[in-house]
Amino acid sequence: MSHTHAIVWIDHVEAHIIGINPSDVETSVVKPAQAPRHLHNKRGSIASGHAAEDQHYYHEVAEALRGTKEILIVGPSNAKINLIKHIHNHDHDMAANIIGVETVDHPSDAQLLAYARHYFKAADAMLA
Repeated sequence: MSHTHAIVWIDHVEAHIIGINPSDVETSVVKPAQAPRHLHNKRGSIASGHAAEDQHYYHEVAEALRGTKEILIVGPSNAKINLIKHIHNHDHDMAANIIGVETVDHPSDAQLLAYARHYFKAADAMLA
């Protein structure tokens, strides 16, 4: 995706990516290879009770964002933080392109696009 701006809404089930140029909008969805598992702590268990993060999933999302100049990462859970950690650890060149992280519940793609346009308009005004 080679757009000026991109917003990615991510949770552990899927990532909605919207690339934005002045004259073009491109939408894609990335899903993990396997559905995430929910684990629970049991009394006396030595395990953490957390499923391991799917690094391949985060890699696919990062690849879909490659070439984007400014990236806004949003979502309801800690998957957005895990994506940022993945980018910092594995895609160093993209880390500087992340300009914001916001907590956003479950918007439609139209709401997500409107949110992104408003966010990037304000960000562009501050940079000018």
